[in-house]
Amino acid sequence: MNRRHLLSGALAAPLLLPAARAADRGRADPSFRFAFVTDCHIQPELQAVDGCRQCFRAVARGRYDFVIQGGDHVYDALEVDRARANRLMDLYVETEQAIGSKVHHVLGNHDCFGVFPTSGVAPSAPDYGKQYYIERFGPTYYAFDHKGVHFVVLDSIGLTPDRSYEGRIDPAQLAWLARDLAAQPKGTRIIVATHIPIVTALAIYEPEEWTRTPHNWTNVVNAREVLRVLRPYHVIAVLQGHSHVAETVTLNGIPFITGGAVSGNWWQGSFLGTDEGYMDIAVDGDQVIPRYRGFGFRTIDRHDVIV
Repeated sequence: MNRRHLLSGALAAPLLLPAARAADRGRADPSFRFAFVTDCHIQPELQAVDGCRQCFRAVARGRYDFVIQGGDHVYDALEVDRARANRLMDLYVETEQAIGSKVHHVLGNHDCFGVFPTSGVAPSAPDYGKQYYIERFGPTYYAFDHKGVHFVVLDSIGLTPDRSYEGRIDPAQLAWLARDLAAQPKGTRIIVATHIPIVTALAIYEPEEWTRTPHNWTNVVNAREVLRVLRPYHVIAVLQGHSHVAETVTLNGIPFITGGAVSGNWWQGSFLGTDEGYMDIAVDGDQVIPRYRGFGFRTIDRHDVIV
């Protein structure tokens, strides 16, 4: 989303949520913490490499069990040539080493190569679109387990015939998700990660300029289908990126936690009240407790524009 010039004031307050669901099964599940680090938008300009490194070092000091990178690793692969796209991804991969622990990756829209016609890249190019991401990080949707929690990583980027994108979980992926969840033991705690939000209030307060696009870039357009698949299971949180705001919407006891952005307003200050930062997430039984943490980044010429 090309929204870098729309931003707003102060640092988002730390976010502390109540229990996602109060189901007490009398079990002694181990508690743990991980970091949700999203929308890094690394680039050679705007001190972005220094900012990412500063964030990643803060994450490393947090001694998390692992990290989920919520997408938009780079800015921007959608509308640049191959040389620029490769330079961006090399910068990201090199800088991520500062985290020093396991990172699970989520595909973001800006992580798709050459999709916009202005890139000059042909759709027949071998690394076109999502293949650019797959070559670095592997499958665009998958699952893993950690200390009794089943994590599901979704691909929410729907590439459109007119060489754009929208938020969408495609039918093949929905079928995979249904099979994956059905295979879990009854009562398994589930955490979902997606780049484009499934449930968000952003449409209420987003700048009007964002709505003037041919496709829905704000949220997953077939969210109802996704929710129908998730509904029978013990989902204790959904983690989301993309909007650059720290926001939580709780629906039927499930917190949909949008994780702000490492880059804030694309490395130009804070965005709609959310400063540069990441989510520190504690899991304690059925409780998912997120706290948004800044890492002290300041641009040389920091400014906030009121929308």
